[in-house]
Amino acid sequence: MSRNNPILYIVIPCYNEEQVLPHTNPMFVGKIEELVKNQEVHPNSKVMYVNDGSKDKTWELIQEYASSNPFVVGISQSRNRGHQSSVLAGMYEAAEFADIVITIDADGQDDIDCMNQMIAEYKSGSEIVYGVRDNRETDSAFKRITAEGFYKVMHLFGADVVFNHADYRLVSKRFLQELSKFKEVNLFLRGLMPLVGFKYSYVTYKRHERIAGESHYPLSKMLGLAMDGITSLSIKPIRLITSLGVMTSLFSFLLIIWVLWSKFAGTVVAGWASTYAIVSLLGGVQLISLGVIGEYIGKIYLETKKRPRYIISDRTYDESDE
Repeated sequence: MSRNNPILYIVIPCYNEEQVLPHTNPMFVGKIEELVKNQEVHPNSKVMYVNDGSKDKTWELIQEYASSNPFVVGISQSRNRGHQSSVLAGMYEAAEFADIVITIDADGQDDIDCMNQMIAEYKSGSEIVYGVRDNRETDSAFKRITAEGFYKVMHLFGADVVFNHADYRLVSKRFLQELSKFKEVNLFLRGLMPLVGFKYSYVTYKRHERIAGESHYPLSKMLGLAMDGITSLSIKPIRLITSLGVMTSLFSFLLIIWVLWSKFAGTVVAGWASTYAIVSLLGGVQLISLGVIGEYIGKIYLETKKRPRYIISDRTYDESDE
């Protein structure tokens, strides 16, 4: 492996991206050609698309690009398994041939010119370089509030994530070899990456408007990702439930003392409203607690099955030829 002339694979997960790929594919290919021409990366560098079981013509487009351009290759998952699985599949597949891997979304919102700086940071010794947004001017107020709230909630509940970093990053082959020792089925790569360690650095950039198509990460998916990240990386919610249980028990104990005092003092009156409120409060706390505990039990259930995290059904290349 040479830090001065590394083989780079740009890994791009794709799910129903037939509208955006005709616009962004020339950008990604152009960037590879530029880096090769300037001798920043090895001529064997590639753009690797990862089809995540798309229902449109995404895979057909990837095959077309791969057949017409030597800088493009593609792999396809056997079914839709989610963004994180596709990123992982692409990184591990690319690591067989590459010295460094850059992961980036297909929508063209991340600034591809930051790749030059990422490669420079790698050549300076970094094993991972995080792409971090320096602002959210292109987001709506609602999107900005929910996205920034996502990272704050993650930190609050003990998940170590880089603020305003999604999945735009450079990682080295050495980094990926160590990451492969993490066997979680419940993937949250933004939280796993910092756990690996090694020297790291940051590159800031401005995020553009989506070129075409619609975002595949609405609020519901963002909330699901946050829940997966928190329950996969931290037990702090369980500890918070324990603290809440102690506080509720203390409150109930004090309430019992007050009830007994009222009874012996002869001041007891009918209080169905207060009783109803207390029962409702305790019932709500119990259901929320059971729900959080259930999330952890579900994660344990999935982990014990040891199912594969991705399955590649098709490639645009012969593995022996790469």
